[in-house]
Amino acid sequence: MYSARLAAVASAALLLSACGGDGDGALPAQSVSALQACSALSGKTIAGATLTTAMVAASGAVPSYCKVTGTIAPALNFEIELPDAWNGKLYYAGGGGYNGAIALQFAVPALSQGYAVVGSDSGHQASLVSADFALTDTFAAQLFGSLSVPTVMSTALETLTAAYGAPPSKSYFEGCSNGGREALMAVQRSPNLFDGVISRAPAYNWVGFMGAFNRTAKALAAPGGAISPAKTALLAKHVRNACDGLDGIVDGVVSNRAACTPAVANVSALRCAAGADTGDSCLSDAQLAVVTFWTSDAVFAGSATFRNAGWSLTGNEDDPAGWGLWLTGTGSPFGASLQFLFQDTTVKNYLARDPAANSLTYAPWDQNQNALYSMAALNDATNPDIRPFINSGGKLILWHGGNDSALSPNSTAEYYANMRNAVGAANADASTRFYIAPGVDHCFGGPGADTSDLLAALDQWVTKSTAPGTLTAEKRNEAGATAFTRPLCQHPQYPRYTGPANDAAAAKLATSYTCTSP
Repeated sequence: MYSARLAAVASAALLLSACGGDGDGALPAQSVSALQACSALSGKTIAGATLTTAMVAASGAVPSYCKVTGTIAPALNFEIELPDAWNGKLYYAGGGGYNGAIALQFAVPALSQGYAVVGSDSGHQASLVSADFALTDTFAAQLFGSLSVPTVMSTALETLTAAYGAPPSKSYFEGCSNGGREALMAVQRSPNLFDGVISRAPAYNWVGFMGAFNRTAKALAAPGGAISPAKTALLAKHVRNACDGLDGIVDGVVSNRAACTPAVANVSALRCAAGADTGDSCLSDAQLAVVTFWTSDAVFAGSATFRNAGWSLTGNEDDPAGWGLWLTGTGSPFGASLQFLFQDTTVKNYLARDPAANSLTYAPWDQNQNALYSMAALNDATNPDIRPFINSGGKLILWHGGNDSALSPNSTAEYYANMRNAVGAANADASTRFYIAPGVDHCFGGPGADTSDLLAALDQWVTKSTAPGTLTAEKRNEAGATAFTRPLCQHPQYPRYTGPANDAAAAKLATSYTCTSP
């Protein structure tokens, strides 16, 4: 999948005679140690970036590696981690939120498998809940939107070639949340950049989901709208009682999400007498309005893509990384809820373009069409026609946690359906997969099985043409041991318990479940 430009980079790069070679050419990639790579790259200037290197000692399952850092002018910081035994492949790790820092802690499994790992701060330095950079720095906004990944990728390919004497044989991208958006942005706008892409819980519809955040924040701010932890627990228990057993087992996870319809969940049964807030045993009309906004689609004027599919009630809203973190702010959403913080900085810096703007009185969301179009052009990865990526041999895996309170799994399902329609079912089946992990929070966590090796599945698909089907997901305890396993089913299937009744040991095994259509 390498373009002629990247091939030229590879052929023009210097061979690694300084790392112990005999002068007849570079050492084979696998024989170049991390220490040798550090020595070869230290102080080098590649693509205008002067590299700094440092060895990092092995720790636990993480091998020793060479940490390479640099800055692409004016302020795009990147990091490349070169393992002691390179497998010849590159793994680019996406960011999160509004980025602003290099975060490669979730790339440890890839590094441990021998991948050269790459990441960046996307061109600015700030808190991940701050979009202040977008107000005054047009170039930083463009880098965050879509340009940082291909820019850093070009430098990374030259760096690996300088270190090992050859470019990577395969290059993969994996990211979650904004990193999932970056993944889809690469697929849509740089279709020849990666051989395979994993997009987890993608924040691909920036205009739509930020608008949904804004709408729900206003509902919470309305008189009586705030929802306490006790009321969140009340709602979650009510939904679990109604829907947990619809997947064949009562285990605290609503896996058959499609069967948990509004009629079955019957949240209106929780209404307080006369709709007034009479305590933690019921929901007021104002609080029920928040639930309605949460579960309904948000649609805005200007474009068919200015929308966000509503969330499904899961019965796990009371998880520590559920509503309290993302929506209700433990009863005080302003300054505590991440959805509030994200929509607030977005209104200030992209839409109103005024740091003093009040996001709760900025209404309607779609009042400034030019601002929406501008933000969409920068940040939205909503194009469903990914045939250029598919035609170049690319493989895409989409994944979403079923209990994600940050970004709606239904929105990702909507993109997947639109993509299938755009490219055709045959193309989609040959080159894409989509999984929803029941009971899993945003990117990880929650009561569901949240650990699955999508990278290994992608690599087998790309290198051996072995397309992934049903995968296995694990839930690990605090010690890192496997607590239970579940099938990771291709959407729209879900894991239905088909094992022996009242058998706690069997309930922990993926083999006791069958992927079933709703």
